[in-house]
Amino acid sequence: MKQVVAIVVVLAMVLSALGLALALVLGGVLGSDDPAEAPQPRTGPAPTTSPSGDATEPPDEALAPFYSQSLDWQPCESDPAHECSRLEVPLDYSEPDGETIEVAVLRVPAADPDARIGSLVVNPGGPGAPGTTYAAAGDRVFRQPLLNRYDVVGFDPRGTGGSAPVDCLSDEELTEFLAGDPAPDEPAEVDALVADLEAFFEGCVERSGDLAAHVSTVEAARDMDVLRAALGETGLTYLGASYGTKLGATYAELFPERADRLVLDGAVDVGLSSRELNLGQAAGFERALRAYVADCVDAGDCFLGSTVQEGLDRIEEFLADVDEEPIEGPGGRELSVGTAFYGLITPLYVSDYWFLLSQGLEAAFEGDPTTLLLLADTYASRTPGGEYTDNSAEAIYAINCLDDPSTTPVSEIPAQVPDFLEASPTLGEVFAWSLVGCRGLEVEPDESTRLDDIDAAGAAPILVVGTTRDPATPYEWAEALADQLEPGVLLTRDGDGHTAYNSGNDCIDEAIEAFLLEGTVPADGTTC
Repeated sequence: MKQVVAIVVVLAMVLSALGLALALVLGGVLGSDDPAEAPQPRTGPAPTTSPSGDATEPPDEALAPFYSQSLDWQPCESDPAHECSRLEVPLDYSEPDGETIEVAVLRVPAADPDARIGSLVVNPGGPGAPGTTYAAAGDRVFRQPLLNRYDVVGFDPRGTGGSAPVDCLSDEELTEFLAGDPAPDEPAEVDALVADLEAFFEGCVERSGDLAAHVSTVEAARDMDVLRAALGETGLTYLGASYGTKLGATYAELFPERADRLVLDGAVDVGLSSRELNLGQAAGFERALRAYVADCVDAGDCFLGSTVQEGLDRIEEFLADVDEEPIEGPGGRELSVGTAFYGLITPLYVSDYWFLLSQGLEAAFEGDPTTLLLLADTYASRTPGGEYTDNSAEAIYAINCLDDPSTTPVSEIPAQVPDFLEASPTLGEVFAWSLVGCRGLEVEPDESTRLDDIDAAGAAPILVVGTTRDPATPYEWAEALADQLEPGVLLTRDGDGHTAYNSGNDCIDEAIEAFLLEGTVPADGTTC
C-alpha cells in the first residue's frame, strides 16, 4: 500500500509538470506554496516590483490604479526561496471602480541573477489548476536554461487556488458529484445527473456570489496584463500548457502589442464548439488508450488479452461491470463507474506511467480498487482523508461554462452517441453525455467576456506546440490553432502523452528554449 501511494504522488508531480485539460491535480501532493499565508519575516527592506514607464500604460485610463500598483514580494511560508505576493484586480472590468479581488502570485527568482532577462509567466492548464504551484515545482517542470535566466512567475487565475476561489459544493458533496455515473443508461440515472448539475451551479451562486459570473478566460487574460505591468515588463513572455494555451491565445488577441514571446504547448483549438471539443477529446483518449493496450500486448503476456481489441474489450467490460456493481474499497468507499473513469484516464496523460494503469486495473479485476481510487483522487486533488487541496474540480465547470454556456438537452444525447462511439468505441458515451455539462448554469455570461474570433493579428510570432498522440489536446488542435493565429508557428513532437516541453525530447526542448531565451523562431512545421 505504501508503495502504491508513493507512486501516485510521483505521478501527481509529473501531471503537475504538464498542465492538464481536465483540471488535473497540482496542489496538495506537491506541497503548496500558498501566497495567502502569512509570510515569514525577512531582514532588510522587502523586495518589490516597481513598474515604470511604458509597462504601466493602461488600456483604459479607468484601470490606471491597477496598472500602476507595485508587488510586495515576501518569502513564501512553505519555501522562503520562493517569493509570494498579491495582485489587486477589478472583479468586473466593466466597473473598475467597483469591487476588487486579489490574485495570488508566486515567483521563483532566476538562478543566475547576472544573466536574468526578465519574467516568464506560466500557466499549467485546467482550467482550474493553480499556477503558483506550477511555478513552485519549477525544478521538476522547467529545464535549467529557463530557470537560470528567468524569474518564473505563476499566478492562480481568478476563481482558482488562492485567487478568490470559486466554491460550489462541500467536500462530501463534491466527492459524490465526481462519483456520479458519467454515461447514464437508465431514466433514474439521467435524472440524477441533471439534479447533480443543477445543484452544482446553484451551489456556485450560493457559495460564491457575484464571483461566479466573473471567472471567464477573458477576465483572467486581462488580469494577466495587469500582472505584466506590475512585473515591470513592457511585453509578456509566457509559457502556457493545455488550457493555458487558450488563455495565452486570448491574451494575444486582447493585447497583441504586449504579446512578446508566447509558447502554447498542448494547444486547444479555440475555434471549436463544445461538441467538437468533446469529440476531439474522445478520439484523443481512445488513441491513447489504444496505444497503452498495444504497449501491453507488445510486451507479451498482457493481462488484458493477446490483441489490442481484446484488451479494449476487457476494459469496456470492466467499466460495464463496475457500472452494474461498484467495487468496495478501503473503509467502505466504493469505486463507482465515475471514479473508475477518472482512474482510467489519469495515467494516460503520461506514457511513462502507463504501468500505474496496469497496476490499478489488475488489482481492480481481483476486487481491490485501491489504486484506481488513488488515481481518481489524484485527478481531482482529493486527499485520502476526503479533503481537496484546491478547487480545480469545481473551477473547471465554472470557467468552461462561462466561456461557453451552451448545453445539449438530455433528450438529444442518444442521437449524439453514435458519432462519439465512432470517435471512441470504449469511452464515447461518457464524452457524449458531457455535452449536458452546463445544465443548470445560473449566471448570465457577460458578452464582453467572450471572443468570437481569435487571430492575434499584430502580435509577435507565437510558438504553438503539439504532440502527435496527445490524449487531452489532440494534435489536430495544435495544427488548427497555429493556422488560426496570424503569427502562429507550429512545432510538432512525435510522441505520446500530454504536452511536449520537458518530456524527454531534446529537439523540442531546445527549440522552445531558443525561442524564449533568444527569440529564435523555428521554421513553421518543424517536427521532432
